[in-house]
Amino acid sequence: MVITKAEFVKSAVKYEGIPVHLQSEFMFCGRSNVGKSSFINALTNRKKLAKTSSNPGKTQTLNIYYLNDSFYFIDVPGYGYANVSKTVKASFGKMIEDYIVHSKQLKVAFLLVDFRHKPTQDDITMYKYLKYYDKKVCVLATKADKVKKSEYGKNKKIILEALELLPGDDFILTSSETKLGINLVLEKIEQNIEE
Repeated sequence: MVITKAEFVKSAVKYEGIPVHLQSEFMFCGRSNVGKSSFINALTNRKKLAKTSSNPGKTQTLNIYYLNDSFYFIDVPGYGYANVSKTVKASFGKMIEDYIVHSKQLKVAFLLVDFRHKPTQDDITMYKYLKYYDKKVCVLATKADKVKKSEYGKNKKIILEALELLPGDDFILTSSETKLGINLVLEKIEQNIEE
């Protein structure tokens, strides 16, 4: 699959703000400095589709993108390092929870974790939460270009053991810089699109 058309649709502050449609959705979630926006840009081969920032926590809404006139990306607020109040963090949680619980079109939740580090408790909680609601999860280990290849096996083992990945869920090593894993993620999307 190649993404030939990508457009930003809108930002929503609650699930009800997502346009009503019958096409497949793919969610991107992860810590607020894990590189979600950069990864979405790499996946769509656009430099500025998703806004990136040197300040973690830039995404504070459900950002909706429409791809190839046939499916959607839903980019949810990052968790963890975002420099926001407890009230705002609680609203992020409600926003994400409502989306996960109510979306009938969500086909795969892409959980982004930093390949350089052991998953945080927030990462583990998010994975368990997605599985509680019986969602298909694909773990994307980002920033692989910043890890020595000799350490790939060790780092992957640490992540898989921490998350306790269940059968049927996938792990893909990625890099927005080198485009490592991009084709595998696009294949995963293609396999799960329902017209």
